[in-house]
Amino acid sequence: MSVWKKLFTAVKGGVNEAAETAADSQALRILDQEIREAKDELRRSDHSLTQIIAKRKLADQKVASFNSSITEYEQHARAASAKGDNELALECASRVVELRGQLEAEQKFSEQFAQSEKALRNNIRQAKDNLRRMEQQVDIVKATESVQKAQTSVSSRHLGANSRMKTATESLDRIQKRQTQRQAELEAASELASEESGDALEQRLAQAGIKGGKTNADDELSRILGK
Repeated sequence: MSVWKKLFTAVKGGVNEAAETAADSQALRILDQEIREAKDELRRSDHSLTQIIAKRKLADQKVASFNSSITEYEQHARAASAKGDNELALECASRVVELRGQLEAEQKFSEQFAQSEKALRNNIRQAKDNLRRMEQQVDIVKATESVQKAQTSVSSRHLGANSRMKTATESLDRIQKRQTQRQAELEAASELASEESGDALEQRLAQAGIKGGKTNADDELSRILGK
């Protein structure tokens, strides 16, 4: 593979990675929009289902009306036949045949509407179930994303706190060392001041029993005088 092809492949890979990163960063927003669009489609499906149900009910009403009319004209035909009016009975019978043809056509419409209604109901129910599961998954993903962001923030702050704690400890050590150095300097200055004023020599004489306290000779003299 030539150098230019390698460079082209590398650039292409970088573009794909950038696109995937952008898509991942907008994944939740994309999911929310897709869910809103799916809900709009379901609302339109519900409206279509409502129209089909209405048409099926109208067809059922017509079927019931044809059945009622057929029953009525059959009764009329029997009554006319009983009275000996065969012509009227034939007219009623012809009306029954006509009504039965219309009834058959309307029953087919009703059955078709019923089948469409059943199929659409099932499809809508499945779509709503899928949408409900999707919403649950989105809620879980959002909650997980929030928790992970909080954990990342806490971890970052913990690392930062540890770093600041280390820096503060180092600063404290430096302050303590400076204070120790300063205390030593103050004590040295005090010793120098004592030596210059003669207090240090007097203190050393007193410690040696030469000055500032009673000697053994003084004790003997006091004993004799006391007698």
